[in-house]
Amino acid sequence: MEKLPPLNSLRAFEAAARHLSVTAAAEELFVTPGAVSRKVRQLEEFLGTPLFLRGHQQIALTRHGSEYFKSISRALNDMREATSRLGRRVQKQELRIRAYTTFAMRWLIPRLSDFHARHPEIEVSLTTSLEDVDFDREDIDGAIRLGDGLWRGANSYWLVPNVLCPVMSPHLPSPDAPLSVPDDLSRYTLLHSLARPDDWADWLASVGAAGVDPRAGTMFQSSAMAYAAAIQRQGIAMAQLFLVEQDLRSGELVKAFDFLLDRASFTYYLLTPSGRPERPQMTAFRQWILERSVGPGGPPAR
Repeated sequence: MEKLPPLNSLRAFEAAARHLSVTAAAEELFVTPGAVSRKVRQLEEFLGTPLFLRGHQQIALTRHGSEYFKSISRALNDMREATSRLGRRVQKQELRIRAYTTFAMRWLIPRLSDFHARHPEIEVSLTTSLEDVDFDREDIDGAIRLGDGLWRGANSYWLVPNVLCPVMSPHLPSPDAPLSVPDDLSRYTLLHSLARPDDWADWLASVGAAGVDPRAGTMFQSSAMAYAAAIQRQGIAMAQLFLVEQDLRSGELVKAFDFLLDRASFTYYLLTPSGRPERPQMTAFRQWILERSVGPGGPPAR
């Protein structure tokens, strides 16, 4: 690598060039004008060319000095901004959380303002993914995952009931006749989520609807997309009730049947790494989300 010029000389030159005044540069840097002049001459000797035209009590940039000032001022400004950003992040106590897209959009994000109000010093970095979590390899503090509560290398905390029910737009056209029994679903388009590919099969089996193909229909990457398609009258989605409460209250969606399937312990959990101490900001988030999610009866027995 080429040898870099002395940083203090660069700072003195940049300040003097910006002010076109050695005195003003000295005041900014809290040194004497003589010290600024010495640092600038040191830089000129390093570069092998004059940077200033010096007159009586005034200075002007040479052509080389003007070109050099434009380049190094950008670099120093980038350094200042990078330092400021890092300082803000250190002061903010970053918290890294991963969740599923639908859970984040429909449950977590609408409630995050309450967490920010209680803990303004914590900066939440929220990402979404369907991938399994590996706390040994990934730099995250916690994750929200769907499962049975048993994860290797993780503490798990039960969050919400996982109750399944088919939902649809109240204006969904009927192919032949209105729905009366679950087997009538064979005449409708079923809307699926890649994140939960077995929900239709589990619910249909629980109600004994043997005449319906649980794999038929349209597949979407996330449940949020399936719910949106249901609202747009494209079919019937298998919903987790806690994620469509607002849609049911507003009337955009209605239950296709009142048959509910409670998956009990197979539901959403907050995971934290068991192999390392819990950071204070993660403790605050864990306490907050459990307060906002777990009902008065608490999680079901396992």
